[in-house]
Amino acid sequence: MNFQEFVRNSANFLPALIIFIILSPVFVFMAILIKLDSKGPVFFKQERLGKNGKIFRIWKFRTMVGNAENMGLGLASAENDFRITKLGKFLREWTLDEWPQLINIIKGDMGLVGPRPLPRYPNQDSFLNELWKKRLLVKPGLVCLVDIKGRGLVSWEKRLEYDAWYVDNQSLWLDFKILFIGFFAVLSRKGVYGKDGINLPPPTNIK
Repeated sequence: MNFQEFVRNSANFLPALIIFIILSPVFVFMAILIKLDSKGPVFFKQERLGKNGKIFRIWKFRTMVGNAENMGLGLASAENDFRITKLGKFLREWTLDEWPQLINIIKGDMGLVGPRPLPRYPNQDSFLNELWKKRLLVKPGLVCLVDIKGRGLVSWEKRLEYDAWYVDNQSLWLDFKILFIGFFAVLSRKGVYGKDGINLPPPTNIK
């Protein structure tokens, strides 16, 4: 590990650890609310692609009923999706469901800023084009450039372009700007859902 990597890793690990410690009472309270709101586990865990294609398990607060991926829209989700719990809708609107990923940052699987981690697909090697592969050159992040460009309203084709641009231009200063602007983007609650109020899963046919 060179000095630049050490600085970047420290700039992710230390803030994530401090924030996690400070917010831990809030997380416990939210966990209790989730259990009271609906049946099922507190956390949603899923395999995602990390840096260099490394597989890791991402953590989120559960916002849907159990077995949701086999119901309704499947891997897609909608603003008025019947699978989303009452509390889950609130958590999604304020992006609070993503905060357990501080655990992933502390473990070193993710960074504070970077392309959002995508699900693992059995046939992924058959559709991972150069833009898909470029985003795997860096750690995925809790916040990404897409979050300040429209979030769910940004097409997947454009998201890949933004992610590739980030990889080519990444710096601590850029990360700081994305975090700062991203904070206000979350407060605006714009783009939580995509066009027509639907969030589509990553496509497998982009060339």
